[in-house]
Amino acid sequence: MRQAIRFAPSACNHQPWRFVFVTDPELRTSIAHASNDQMFIAKAPAIVVGCGTPDQTYKTMGGSGNSIEIDVAIALDHLTLAAVAEGLGTCWIGAFDEREVKRLLEIPKNVKIVAMTPLDYPANSNLVAPVRDENRKPPEQIFLTDGYG
Repeated sequence: MRQAIRFAPSACNHQPWRFVFVTDPELRTSIAHASNDQMFIAKAPAIVVGCGTPDQTYKTMGGSGNSIEIDVAIALDHLTLAAVAEGLGTCWIGAFDEREVKRLLEIPKNVKIVAMTPLDYPANSNLVAPVRDENRKPPEQIFLTDGYG
């Protein structure tokens, strides 16, 4: 899993990230409470917290913003794909009190927590819902050719 994150691409290969693997049961419970009481998170043996480090980021992504959110999201997505290949389940967690999670994990104020994911075997935690075709938009509503219109 860690190699999947390590080798993920980032803007200009700056790798503006740090990933905290939370395995302590009390910390996992506290993080679940700080994540709108999504207690299923605490049941996983590990929670991965994806952090962006602004001093290392590519500063002019798209001509105006920085690359923190995109870079960390790409790395976390590499983790989720590697997890599935190993039979593990994940769940993208974006609803959380960033200040509280930072306090719990002693993350510096200038670092941005982009997202988190628990890691566990789906049979034990129901972390992965089956992808059903009827729940997805049809291809013609997603894919465009030679322009947006």
